[in-house]
Amino acid sequence: MTDLDIRCAALSDVDDVLRFWREAAEGTSITDDHEGVARLITRDPEALLLAERDGRIAGTVIAGFDGWRCSAYRLAVHPACRRQGVATALLEAAERRFLTLSGRRVDAMVLESNERAHHAWGAAGYHREDHWRRWVKSL
Repeated sequence: MTDLDIRCAALSDVDDVLRFWREAAEGTSITDDHEGVARLITRDPEALLLAERDGRIAGTVIAGFDGWRCSAYRLAVHPACRRQGVATALLEAAERRFLTLSGRRVDAMVLESNERAHHAWGAAGYHREDHWRRWVKSL
């Protein structure tokens, strides 16, 4: 999309990102707060990618890499911008980042109940691995 700008989020974007996720993202995370997002940007300034159109956030994805795994989180597209290539552009940018870092496979966290997301991830070439389950413990 020629009218879409993709860039890394800065600390000055944290509040806008949180507002955007409340409107556009499915589900919430324990780290969906100012401190959590600021910590991500401080630790890895290239991980949180923003797609902007006309100076407004149209979509986000977190493209995290810990030296072992490439992980994609918080792929979200504003309802008014869906089915316009925003998710595709964000995933392509995330994959370029991972390739630059010598990543070998991307793991994506996708809510079971988010059927729309299943279609988007599938269209981008991702497939579900049913033999894995996420185990969590809040600290």
